[in-house]
Amino acid sequence: MLINEIFYSLQGEGPWVGLPAIFIRLGGCVEPLCPWCDTKYAMDEYTDMACSDIIKQVRASSCPHIVITGGEPFLQWESGLAELHDKLVRLGYHLQYETSGKVPVPDLKDATIVCSPKYIEGMWYFDRSNLSKIDVFKFVAQEETFNAITKFITENQIEKERVYIMPIGATKKEQVKNMKSVFNFCKDQGYRMTPRLHILIFDGKRGV
Repeated sequence: MLINEIFYSLQGEGPWVGLPAIFIRLGGCVEPLCPWCDTKYAMDEYTDMACSDIIKQVRASSCPHIVITGGEPFLQWESGLAELHDKLVRLGYHLQYETSGKVPVPDLKDATIVCSPKYIEGMWYFDRSNLSKIDVFKFVAQEETFNAITKFITENQIEKERVYIMPIGATKKEQVKNMKSVFNFCKDQGYRMTPRLHILIFDGKRGV
């Protein structure tokens, strides 16, 4: 499998913000790429690792929670991720996937699927066949995208309890700039707001 990095940290965003977790970041993504992406290095920086070597690194920590992210992790479902998934589940780990939803998502009952649909240049890049497979939706937002996000949620009949809104920005300065408007948007619409702790605390530092 193409692995960008494996590290232990705290979940920085979404429903489990602050939860200790082991992060497995897979390499590769799907165009168009997000202009605001804070993990662009995952697109072309990776090492080809065997499933056994990945598990060896994971087991060096006593943490039971694993976040599998990217890039776009499900690009590698047929080339090793399915095998890794089964082995980690059998070992008793709690798995959470972070996906853009641009590619088909497997129907997984033994993991939590968190999707962050991408709105780029006035278009949603999202495979709608994934709707029934996703547990939580996270949207990166700024004032210019509020209406599009609300329309997406309404048209796809997504319950507000499954929606988390976070301010757009790959740097601390950009995050802070957009936080007030996102706060007011969530308050007005009844959505949950999530910070992005890793950006607010470490700015652009990797592996945190």
